[in-house]
Amino acid sequence: MASAGWEGGQLLAGKTLIVTGCASGIGLETAGLIKDLGGDVIGVDREMTTEHVDELYRADLSDKRMIQALVKALPEGADGIANMAGLSPAAPAEMVLKVNWVGLKFFTHAMVPRLADGASIVNLAAQAGAGWPDAANLIKAGLELDFAGVPDFIRRHGLGDDPSRPFVFTKQALIAWTHLNRWTWRERGIRMNALSPGPVDSPSMADFSGIHGEAVKAALAGMDRPGQAADIAPVAAFLLSDMSKWIRGADIPVDGGLSSHLLCNKLAL
Repeated sequence: MASAGWEGGQLLAGKTLIVTGCASGIGLETAGLIKDLGGDVIGVDREMTTEHVDELYRADLSDKRMIQALVKALPEGADGIANMAGLSPAAPAEMVLKVNWVGLKFFTHAMVPRLADGASIVNLAAQAGAGWPDAANLIKAGLELDFAGVPDFIRRHGLGDDPSRPFVFTKQALIAWTHLNRWTWRERGIRMNALSPGPVDSPSMADFSGIHGEAVKAALAGMDRPGQAADIAPVAAFLLSDMSKWIRGADIPVDGGLSSHLLCNKLAL
């Protein structure tokens, strides 16, 4: 017997979902799948697009005032947010922290009062953030980080010394923050989860390869192939659906077995 809500491919029927970064990559694929599964998409992106969106709001998520204006403009009662927007390691460190961490966190907190009860929030993390417990002290230092403090935070913690470190930190912090918010809005039935792709065939992987070619080569050796956006979007759709109501504060690896491969190697299993 099919699960309720899955019949006819209408897993997300009747739901209105906000997708940031909807114009390209995993965000675009997620928006398209939401439409295929019967949902409506409110897209947020810096770029113009008409693909897979019912409404588009153009905004730069590195800009606090623009996010404030965006939150006021977005309709109330959305059934969830797919936080898919993000910058690659090739972007300047300050912009990476503002978009991938500070802006995402600020936008999400500002939107929660405007979401419907029972809404789902899905954060796009990365396998690169899997070592977050080792960065716990740095994450704690950055939990209350605001836009104005980003340059000093980068300087004090040496995040500008390694081109990939700002990106890795943002994904580590995002996973930890997702865990922290496992029950934050439980009284309203609002849940938050994350998903962590391994290397995905995208401009970001090319940027990683240019910075840490050997590390990327080693990661790919633990996979049958690089991921595709179409491998990631179904997990986002599931987490946005009512089928995942009892999953809270989780980080789900979507990496072709890479995280299991690395862990087994680490433990000599």
